[in-house]
Amino acid sequence: MSSKKTNYSFIGIAFILLVFGIIFIPKIVNRIKGGDVTRTESRTKDVSKDAKGFVSDLMFLEINGEPKKVPAFSFVNQNGKTVTNKDYEGKVYVVEFFFTTCPTICPRMNRNLVEIQNTFSDFENFGVASFTINPEFDTQEVLKSYADNYGVTNPNWHLMTGEQQAIYDLANVGFNIYAGENPNVEGGFEHSGNFALIDKNGYMRSRQDNFGNPKIFYKGIISEEEKEDDDGETEEISMLKADIAKLLKED
Repeated sequence: MSSKKTNYSFIGIAFILLVFGIIFIPKIVNRIKGGDVTRTESRTKDVSKDAKGFVSDLMFLEINGEPKKVPAFSFVNQNGKTVTNKDYEGKVYVVEFFFTTCPTICPRMNRNLVEIQNTFSDFENFGVASFTINPEFDTQEVLKSYADNYGVTNPNWHLMTGEQQAIYDLANVGFNIYAGENPNVEGGFEHSGNFALIDKNGYMRSRQDNFGNPKIFYKGIISEEEKEDDDGETEEISMLKADIAKLLKED
């Protein structure tokens, strides 16, 4: 007797489910199609991948909603060779603007760049782009001597000279790194002490600040050993090294 009651119970439940399916499921489907019901994806989206392969968490600098890419340039390096932006394709590189007779920040910047060069000495796809803002004095021969004195050994580290206005346009517009003449300052020129970081595809990259905005540049004057300067500004060379390593892992 009890087994028959159990069977009747199953039959009753099955009938209720059938009626529910016929009446309500089409309505739910229509609501989903109409946008009344939304579905939250519980899995975390893998933002490290795109159509091109692995991409790190470093941000792109965007101008008018488009990632900022290094503009075309062509200058002569310390070895007398013409170097263009295409020579850096497929390479991660750091950009600086300097001049060889700079009595203040340039020596510190370039000592830090040599330290970075030595850290990534095993990577053939790492480089540095150094543009002089005093090309009238900084000839190919002067740049060659300067490179030798500082211990520049990376074949992808080009110290470049050329037409002054083209260099200033590249600095101020192309990289948004200030450079200009100023007879009232020591050395006769003034420029930013920051470095820009460029990925293998020629895009400017950086980590984000505490507000979620790209930092854009890295302080190039304070060394890792110093930790901070007299004004309490902390070094960012260690940060730059970490981010170079990230970009080198990108496809």
